[in-house]
Amino acid sequence: MKKNLLALTFALIFYVGGINAQNQPSSNRIYSILIKGGHVIDPKNNIDGLMDIAIHPARPARDGQPAQEARIARVARNIDTTLAFQIVDAKGMYVSPGLIDIHTHVFYGPSRTNYLSNGSISVIPDGHTFKAGVTTVVDAGGAGWKSFDMFKKNIIDQSDTRVLSLLNIVGEGMRGGAYEQNLEDMDAEKTAASALKNKEYVVGFKLAHFGKPDWAPVERIVQAGKIANMPVMIDFGSGNLSLEDLLLKYLRPGDIYTHTFIEAPRSKDPIVDFETRQLRPFVKTAQNKGIIFDVGFGSGSFNFKQAFPAIKSGFYPNTMGTDLHSESIIRAMKDQLNVMSIFLFLGMDIPSIIKAASWAPAQAIQREELGNLSEGGIADIAVLSMRKGDFGFRDVAGNKQTGSRKFECEMTIKGGRIVYDLNAIASPVAKK
Repeated sequence: MKKNLLALTFALIFYVGGINAQNQPSSNRIYSILIKGGHVIDPKNNIDGLMDIAIHPARPARDGQPAQEARIARVARNIDTTLAFQIVDAKGMYVSPGLIDIHTHVFYGPSRTNYLSNGSISVIPDGHTFKAGVTTVVDAGGAGWKSFDMFKKNIIDQSDTRVLSLLNIVGEGMRGGAYEQNLEDMDAEKTAASALKNKEYVVGFKLAHFGKPDWAPVERIVQAGKIANMPVMIDFGSGNLSLEDLLLKYLRPGDIYTHTFIEAPRSKDPIVDFETRQLRPFVKTAQNKGIIFDVGFGSGSFNFKQAFPAIKSGFYPNTMGTDLHSESIIRAMKDQLNVMSIFLFLGMDIPSIIKAASWAPAQAIQREELGNLSEGGIADIAVLSMRKGDFGFRDVAGNKQTGSRKFECEMTIKGGRIVYDLNAIASPVAKK
């Protein structure tokens, strides 16, 4: 009974506060949105506790003053509700920076034969991002220097989601088959030049699916990375080459190895030894060197047989990239929150998971204005609830595990604007 009375008291306080906020004159309100009572996790600023977050509204250019984007105004305890036009009740929820999916395929187009470059296996981002708390995606190699302009025109410029690009070392991009085996179309200088020309959107380079035992593609993409001073992401394992050599001899600190937990016929050199089922020692050496290990779950690249021994040995991924595309969405991967929930089940703590889905990828792509809740910073925010129950998780081989907790997105705010509100936790907007 006491517990119920306490809950009712808090609800009444919030309700009355909301009424008071609605009745205040607009001149007193300086915040467009105030998120109240959530458990804020902001790894960049070492915040992990109950806080409120207030957002300054965007302002158009006027009276000779430039336009101003919506920004995070304050992160503090007990911010006055009467100062805001709209209140978000986040009690019992986690409030994090807008999530960043560092490995997606969103270069959607009409063709099934174009694979992930202007092809229909890729997905249009907005329908899959905001409902998962994701505000920024990185397309991982869909476009090459020959096709980037089309990608920008058709996807980047048309999306509410912030879309960035890892440019493929193959000029044609990720068109599959023979296109991705063509060494003649892997030009480091042209790829780097395109990246520098479009550096507002291009954050690095991608190599994938090369099936021959030849280091030339790796050498060329690393060369492009050096020219442009950008990281590279490698999808590796198809060509009978040494993973240890890739990580310790070819890649630089800050470069990204994706599909970390793959166990498949095409991946002949995994992080966990097939016979001993032990994490191979050079993996931690590479991580300590500064190599970034991305989940890259996909439709064929995450297996519990790799994940369990790796986690048991104390090895965790740096970033929670999903390898989002039309096939991974309908199979085991589903979305970034499902991937995060799997690692919660595997024993990763919540602040580390949030970091791997926000601040760590922002650092990896050298966009440190993203992935954090700094005052004065970009107002990209995810409000997440933690469901409790019996939840089944599968890997790409169909192996099943059952967990008791699962992340769910309650609200996504992109650029200071509510773009997703699952259970109507935002109050009506007060009249201005």
